[in-house]
Amino acid sequence: MSLVFQYGSNASQVRLLGSERLDGHGTVVGRAETVEDYEIAFDVWSATNRCAASDLTPTPGQKAWGVLYEISDDFIRGERSDGKRTLAQIEGSNYEEQKIHVRARGGDPEEAVTFLVKRDKRRRGLFTSAEYVRWIVSGLREQGVPELYVQHVIDVALETNSAAGAASQTENPRIDALRAAVP
Repeated sequence: MSLVFQYGSNASQVRLLGSERLDGHGTVVGRAETVEDYEIAFDVWSATNRCAASDLTPTPGQKAWGVLYEISDDFIRGERSDGKRTLAQIEGSNYEEQKIHVRARGGDPEEAVTFLVKRDKRRRGLFTSAEYVRWIVSGLREQGVPELYVQHVIDVALETNSAAGAASQTENPRIDALRAAVP
């Protein structure tokens, strides 16, 4: 078993552990914050989600929150003989596996696996969707991530879409409405 840090749509255990993804092959450990400095970004096109997907980019003075899972190594990388997908397959070819240090469970730094966008796949001018951001927001809230950070994720999504121009105009009001969806 390995610790896996998920900061994007897979922060939602319903999404990651659901039948379309890992089909229950993982356990939620809880919320975690990066030790190194990272900022969430929406800088890679996801054909599956039909919008910009999330990434963590090195950013001095910023920390990112996410959800820590325990997942069997044979569900993280490679191919499976039973037809089920690994996390590497779910993340796709725009992402690469990286080691990251996070604080969870008592605050001591722990090493975890995460998937970051490959540098040559990062793009500006993309827009993200309310449906995609909703997975992130709900996953973070399920695990009790500080609401200030959840609001920051919403802000970054809105800023991303504003920079993208007209394509985002229908999404921004729906993303902004996620602010009020506090459980």
